[in-house]
Amino acid sequence: MPLPKYLLAATANPESNRRAWYKNTAPAYAGIFLSVVFYLQLSSIPLGSDGIGMGLIALAVGGLLCCMFYYAPAMLGMKTGQHLYVVGTSTFGVQGNYFPGLLMGLLQVGFIGANTYFAVDFIMRGLHAGSPELRVALVIVWAYVFAWVAMRGISHVARAAQILNWIPLAMLVIVFFATRHGLSHFQPAVHHPAESFALTLDFVLGYIATAAAAGADFGSNSRNRGDVIRGGLVGIALAVFVAGGLAMLGVAGAMGLHVAIPAGVSSPFDFTTAISSVGPLSGIIFFLFAAALLVPTAFCTFIATNSLTTMLPVAKREFWAFAAASGGILLAATGVAENLHAFFGLVGASFAPVCGAMAADYWLAGKRWSGPRHGINWAGFAAWIVGFWIGDMGRLGMGPASWQQVDHPSILYAFIAAFAVYWVLARAGVRPAVVAASELEAMTAGKRHE
Repeated sequence: MPLPKYLLAATANPESNRRAWYKNTAPAYAGIFLSVVFYLQLSSIPLGSDGIGMGLIALAVGGLLCCMFYYAPAMLGMKTGQHLYVVGTSTFGVQGNYFPGLLMGLLQVGFIGANTYFAVDFIMRGLHAGSPELRVALVIVWAYVFAWVAMRGISHVARAAQILNWIPLAMLVIVFFATRHGLSHFQPAVHHPAESFALTLDFVLGYIATAAAAGADFGSNSRNRGDVIRGGLVGIALAVFVAGGLAMLGVAGAMGLHVAIPAGVSSPFDFTTAISSVGPLSGIIFFLFAAALLVPTAFCTFIATNSLTTMLPVAKREFWAFAAASGGILLAATGVAENLHAFFGLVGASFAPVCGAMAADYWLAGKRWSGPRHGINWAGFAAWIVGFWIGDMGRLGMGPASWQQVDHPSILYAFIAAFAVYWVLARAGVRPAVVAASELEAMTAGKRHE
């Protein structure tokens, strides 16, 4: 069977293009966690079921586990200079790799919807406007404008991110200082530490799952293992703790001060409540948080477009960019994108098994990339199915009964299960053969001469 065009057209990122961890991996990942979408609803878990201490512990552990998810894909990217859609052909096969590639693109549509929904919601709050017609109009404009930006100016967005990433961090600090006097008065209503820890862990791991798998793309820009490790520890582990911790403390302080819940917000644990406590400055802060969401919206559209164009080259990039934006508009306009807990659970259950299977493949190959495998690697698919079943079906009452309880981190279990299943099946010889280097080189050369 001929190799897919996306594999034949792949070119490795040369070492001359690589940069230090603090110039690419760390700031890029930090920007992901500084997005208000990450911590907007995060505090409802630890503050609602235990308290500040357990929440901070869960963030610290979650950040380190995120690094575990990211490590193998990033090392594969660093060692090969290739993107996820190439290194994933070892874990899923050159034909089977269409599945995670398409899944990545489709889940990014959900992130486009979430970024668009909350950017517009913050703009509306800054304007003190409540018109549903204006909300829908802003949703359409926001999503389509940044779809165009993703196609025409993503390099400018990357440069803008170096500045815009500081805006939400500054706003988090401002909100924390405005509410800090209420921290001593905050008291959780219930005390369920195991539930608080597990659900916070799942929230964090679910949010990072697709970006962790895309660690291959980040790793392809890294010079060595040190860049991969330092970029992960600072850009992921530290960023999770700082962004999530400041947001959590801000919400707890606002509750200690008995700040009124803003209109349209159903939970007192929503970070929107903490922003409102700043007083006259809250309108400006809402606008600035919305402005900081333009980078995540553009990047998610760019990733979705790349994934869909690579896996389904039946249409031009512009088509997929605006198709992804249209899907995001539908989710944002209907309000579906507001439910971040359910969405991050789906994302985590979908991509934690991908990370787990890739990690097993990496270690089995002697901490290197074994190369693309013919056809479909059923060891990878079996690992994904079991991992997804554990990670998400339990939420629907269809998964393992003993793992359905809320005090079990199901997304972490999904990663571990996928790792174990892939390891066992690979040892049993289920994997197809690796494409011979001579065959790949000959077919690549033939493709260049077409």
